Amino acid sequence: MSDSNLKLIAGLGNPGTDYAQTRHNIGFLVVDALAAVSSLVMNKARFESVHVKGRIKGRDVILVKPMSYMNRSGGPIQKFAAYYKIELPDIIIVHDDMDLDFGKIKIVQGRGHGGHNGVRSIIDSFGKRECIRVRVGVGHPNALKNGGQRGVTGHVLGRFSPDEQKELDVTIADAVDACLSILDNGIIQAMNRVNARR
Repeated sequence: MSDSNLKLIAGLGNPGTDYAQTRHNIGFLVVDALAAVSSLVMNKARFESVHVKGRIKGRDVILVKPMSYMNRSGGPIQKFAAYYKIELPDIIIVHDDMDLDFGKIKIVQGRGHGGHNGVRSIIDSFGKRECIRVRVGVGHPNALKNGGQRGVTGHVLGRFSPDEQKELDVTIADAVDACLSILDNGIIQAMNRVNARR
């Protein structure tokens, strides 16, 4: 991440109260929490998104929640990037990840979408994949063994279990910390610190 450039941090999710407390919306929850700890309010609308621009860790940052539904997340993020001339390596995407145990946080860069529709939409919209991603583990559904795709969809669109709910605040705080670490220390140091946890 270059020092002077504007950064964009986008949390992925689906709009509306039906989806508010679901695993698929953990990206929204993390960006809301990041705004709160940074004394920013996500109250502006543009490019099919709720957003706010402010300073975090001494850097100019735009926080974005695309309201276009998960599988069309790329369009709004690409519009912000084009408007503000933000390079892809200066974009951080926060999203749920079934391949990680619940609560595990992993920072990656330049990787494929791994079957995540929101990430796929972003890669399709930009035509490349150099963005940084904060993957937030939501665990894999046991139902997958016999439930197939419905098991996956039901899992990510399902609400947090009571056990997950107990861990949720810590998980969100860890993901916020990962974002702050990237802004503060750069991608390599942040990866070394965050990816080694647990």
